[in-house]
Amino acid sequence: MKVILTQDVAELGNKGDVVDVADGYARNYLVPRSLGVKATDGALRQADAMRAAREEAIRAARLEAEGYAQSLTGTRVVVAARSGDEGKLFGSIGEGDIAAAITKFTGITVDRKIVNIEGPIKEIGLHEVTLRPHPEVEFAVTLDVIPA
Repeated sequence: MKVILTQDVAELGNKGDVVDVADGYARNYLVPRSLGVKATDGALRQADAMRAAREEAIRAARLEAEGYAQSLTGTRVVVAARSGDEGKLFGSIGEGDIAAAITKFTGITVDRKIVNIEGPIKEIGLHEVTLRPHPEVEFAVTLDVIPA
């Protein structure tokens, strides 16, 4: 039986995909749980519209991520933190602190979820921070930690 998925189903497909499954699987699992509908002519047209909308959303997200990359690549962000005499910070600088510093320094709002660091930053100096706003877009920003 041909079924149009109305939600992403692991190991089967994404929303809007037309899949061929066993009759019992469709009748007893997919349709009752609103994971899919039987593929009719009208439903197939609707599935094409859902697929096109999903592809447009993915394309728009990638373009937005590339815009982030163009405006922030090579940017040097300065963060002041309290430290001891040897250059060790009293606390640490994490993803949230870095996202707030980038937003404050550049005016571009950055979510902490796109900031990737190996571990918390605990020393004064230059640190390279990787930002990944999209699975296919990754770029680096230099973080300059100075004593406060």
